Amino acid sequence: MMDKSEKTAEQSRLALDFVRFAVQSGVLRFGEFKTKAGRMSPYFFNAGLFDDGAKMGRLAEFYAKAILASGIEFDMVFGPAYKGIPLAATVAVELARAGRNVPFAYNRKEAKDHGEGGTLVGAALKGRVLIIDDVMSAGTAARESIALIKAAGAVPHAIAIALDRQEKATENGRDVEHSAVQYVRSELGMQVCTIAKLADLLQYLAASGGDQDMKAHHERVLAYRERFGVGDH
Repeated sequence: MMDKSEKTAEQSRLALDFVRFAVQSGVLRFGEFKTKAGRMSPYFFNAGLFDDGAKMGRLAEFYAKAILASGIEFDMVFGPAYKGIPLAATVAVELARAGRNVPFAYNRKEAKDHGEGGTLVGAALKGRVLIIDDVMSAGTAARESIALIKAAGAVPHAIAIALDRQEKATENGRDVEHSAVQYVRSELGMQVCTIAKLADLLQYLAASGGDQDMKAHHERVLAYRERFGVGDH
């Protein structure tokens, strides 16, 4: 397995291609957006706007390539309700296309009291489970998925997300010196695979040359990172 601290040239290209795709699709937007932590962010990533077949297919391809390039070992994928459900399904399809056919499962928010019952749908949770989600803000959703997976007797092994914001998490309303991704890695002992990071977004904006709008976005995003960012990881 490759050293996760070092990005290959292929992973760097994939990250920049993904940022470009997200911006062109209107999924990654610039302006003023209030985050869950109450910060005013100059950019916002809304995976719910990957809202047609072509965009979802391309998104799943990016996930599959990033997951396979990471070298992370896993036996199945899991999608936490709700955004993680279509992600897990489409990524499983794309992984199969790439020659890595694995089972997938997801959960319901409310337990079903008829038919098969329960909150879990799809393949039985077993072995090393890779959780697929869009972004990670506070790690709360990750902890909920981890509890479900452990309760089923499986191992929550890794998480794949689209964008790592690389910013300080908040605990009890206060900023802390680590990000949600760093917390999941160090405190929960899980590997994290990301398609792109805030650093890749900044690189994309910086490379936009004479585009004055992009230059202004770069300045605002850079200022935001200098205020709320954590070290590269």
